[in-house]
Amino acid sequence: MTVRAGIIGAGGIAGMGILGMDDEKTIGREKSTASHAGGYAATEGIELVAVADVDDETLARFGETWEIPENRRYASHETMLAAEDLDVVSVCTPSFLHHRHVLDVARSAADPAVVWCEKPVASSVSDANEMVEVCAETDTELLVNHSFRFTEKLQLLRELVREENLVGEVRAVNAQFRMELLRNATHLLDTLVYLLDARAETVAGHITGVNEAVDSLDAGREVDDSGGGGFVVLDDGTFTTVDCTVPRDISSMSFQITGTEGKLYLNNDDGEWRYWRLDDGEHVEAPLPGIEDAWTWDEDYRRAFPNAAEHVLALANGDAENRSTGTEATRSLEIIVGFYLSHYTGGQVSVPLDRPLRDVEITSW
Repeated sequence: MTVRAGIIGAGGIAGMGILGMDDEKTIGREKSTASHAGGYAATEGIELVAVADVDDETLARFGETWEIPENRRYASHETMLAAEDLDVVSVCTPSFLHHRHVLDVARSAADPAVVWCEKPVASSVSDANEMVEVCAETDTELLVNHSFRFTEKLQLLRELVREENLVGEVRAVNAQFRMELLRNATHLLDTLVYLLDARAETVAGHITGVNEAVDSLDAGREVDDSGGGGFVVLDDGTFTTVDCTVPRDISSMSFQITGTEGKLYLNNDDGEWRYWRLDDGEHVEAPLPGIEDAWTWDEDYRRAFPNAAEHVLALANGDAENRSTGTEATRSLEIIVGFYLSHYTGGQVSVPLDRPLRDVEITSW
């Protein structure tokens, strides 16, 4: 049986190209494989049948590019959800709309088995928690598109670190990526908590107030999301420094992970993954077991979308356990919210956040 999919939000990540992955001249004009629609197109057993967007021009361009019939291009997601029988719905709208759209999908007559929501999961921890609760109540799988989780190399690395004790007990991590915190650092922080299977316990942060999205996205709206960082103590005792203050053109997504039996250096932008084992008090470089080449954006990130769509199909058919739940996605969000709270209060923040702090919203695009 073919699984029927719909998309809410017809912009870049839905299928029309994203900055840094696609030629700027083609963004918004041509298909992109690194997208939800691209993932569906690459997956046998899923058919993209409908799309909704409030912008008429964006909707028309997406519909023509991805060959969606005019009568299945909707000006409102409510109309699409009422008219279509859908097994899967992608939420590809700006982060401040995820909460409303996921709840509408989960409670809709369309009654999908899976909602595939873009990252970050939401703009506040309270919103994320409600999304998780409502999806559980309606028996809807909430899959958050932290796409690195759907790359084979990161999955293998997690097994090496968590299951095979590659570096022993992890004691410290230094992590860096480009601004802004909510729009981009969610990738970095989700990778951190995914690799270590951990959650923040204490957060202290600094917010620069600087962002580059106004220029790169031609975004006219003033929002909170900006560069920043700080330190995070995870619940397994790992001390982590996070730097997401640099602009895109000089950034590298990198991790330095130090454990009791070795260390790792991971640089995704430069395609360099290195491993040293601790041998009689000296670090000796060695090949990463079972991983031949480093992770790259062109190869691994692009494949993440077909891989995620395959997982969506398996979830819809009841053949898999969710690899990127809303609960797990909230772990990176609460760190980011913690950075903001720490910066503006001048103190450290404990996780889980107390109830009033869970309501703090970080606006973004």
